[in-house]
Amino acid sequence: MTETTYQDKPWLSSYGEGVPSHVDYEEIFLTDFLERSVSEFPDNPALNFQGFRLSYRETDRMVKSVAAWLKSIGVEKGDRVAVLLPNVIPCLVAYYAIMRVGAICVMNNPLYTDRELLHQFNDSGARVLFTLDLLADRMTALRSKTSIKEIVYTSIGDYLPFPKSLLFPLVGKRKKLAADVAPAPDVMKWKEMVAANAPTEFRETLSLDDVAMYQYTGGTTGPAKGVMLTHRNLSFQIQQASVWFSEFDRGGECCIAALPWFHIFGLTCALNYPVSMGWEMVLVPKPQGPQLLETISKFRPTYAPLVPTMYIGMLNDPAIDRTDLSSIKGCFSGSAPLPLEVTKEFERRSGSVIVEGFGMTESSPVTHMNPFSGGKRKVGSVGIPAPDTEARVVDLTDGETDMPVGEVGELFVRGPQVMKGYHNRPDATAESLTDGWLHTGDIARMDEEGYFFIVDRKKDMILSGGYNVYPRDIDEVFYEHPKVQEVCSIGVRHPHRGEAVKAFVVLKAGESATEQEMIDFCSDKLAKYKWPVAVEFREALPKSTVGKILRKDLREEEEGKSVSAKGA
Repeated sequence: MTETTYQDKPWLSSYGEGVPSHVDYEEIFLTDFLERSVSEFPDNPALNFQGFRLSYRETDRMVKSVAAWLKSIGVEKGDRVAVLLPNVIPCLVAYYAIMRVGAICVMNNPLYTDRELLHQFNDSGARVLFTLDLLADRMTALRSKTSIKEIVYTSIGDYLPFPKSLLFPLVGKRKKLAADVAPAPDVMKWKEMVAANAPTEFRETLSLDDVAMYQYTGGTTGPAKGVMLTHRNLSFQIQQASVWFSEFDRGGECCIAALPWFHIFGLTCALNYPVSMGWEMVLVPKPQGPQLLETISKFRPTYAPLVPTMYIGMLNDPAIDRTDLSSIKGCFSGSAPLPLEVTKEFERRSGSVIVEGFGMTESSPVTHMNPFSGGKRKVGSVGIPAPDTEARVVDLTDGETDMPVGEVGELFVRGPQVMKGYHNRPDATAESLTDGWLHTGDIARMDEEGYFFIVDRKKDMILSGGYNVYPRDIDEVFYEHPKVQEVCSIGVRHPHRGEAVKAFVVLKAGESATEQEMIDFCSDKLAKYKWPVAVEFREALPKSTVGKILRKDLREEEEGKSVSAKGA
């Protein structure tokens, strides 16, 4: 029997019905997708914020007004414009206006500290900033240390339905949802700026290989790096998604936009893709269990791209038993492994299919997905490479030799969605890209049918007594325990083994357990060298804004304790 290799692309035979191995890409920009949706569905709702709806025609008009303002202050092709906003209507509008004038968009996380933002503003060279009234005074104070000249601020209360629009001025400040902004030169209100600028038809002439945005990585290894994503990366990624989810109707679906748009997963799956399809996006600025269930109940979304903590949050909320989830046709999950028990329970309650995938900021982000339209799904697998995407598993030691199928190594990927490189970081670019192959830093294996399984992050691997231990294996076992809501395992120093496993556990409401009970639960499910030596119970686990459990934060905490103990 011939041995399967990565070059054989065994995954092609597992594609869903009608999904091509190669996409006949249109050479068009994100702004073209918006214009097409405006032309086909002008009166369809594009944006829905707390029940306030903006049609595609109205959204397009606002985009063109903001583009006119950007031109009026001298923003030109290649200039950098920063956006520091949660999922509110002006976030999408500013993003498309920046693209329209040919500037480079720099998305930023509103929860970041001044130190983190200063790094991103200065590294990118941003000259204009769109932000929230709650952050405006802070950003004005920060401005003198950056290249930023103009600041535009919006308020959560700018676009609300009646009677919320009447009540917001009375309660907004009291609930810390709004703030007064001190007058300062070149600091202006969003609505006043839009009203003062007539829409322009101007559109900068660009190449698809021009950089569209700098998307900053999470900075897990040193300062955050600006990933240069081109117009081609973003456009072709959307076209890959369109053929993969072919059962969805153009102009006929509703997306729950809970993933933050300043994160690449949310930007692609809950903003650019829905815009290209002419769908309504229901914005959820605080995507926790109660808010997600209320949104599903009220607005009946059909497409739900979410992260595991959002599914877990809903399943553990008491309101789940009285929430009808049947409107949802399909879900997409990424950013972190989705526990098997969570998948089964959410699919049982909703009748929908959860497609798990994989990606990185550096790949726009999606490289792998389980089939949605008729192909085989393998729970626990991140699926198979997207059309026109190659993947291989490479020796962890030499970084070059392909591993035999079924064996673990570092995952390398190559495709039209892979970044141009890191802004101002030729050294980091050279380390991450070889002949177009992106070194993901993830440990993976591929089975005979071409399905990939992420074993763990290279840097999360625990070396215990000479054995490789992957935290994900331990986490999966804990998720089977009926009392466990969330868990995260890390490696801690051990006098004999070098490293051993410690698990951090959040119990379901009203439950109690002992450390020994948890350790005993693993005894017949894991090899002895994988057993946790300690379990710590927590009220909550540290999470990123996209809801990903931050293993590195727990690791740093433990390392800090070791240092303190030594110094004592």
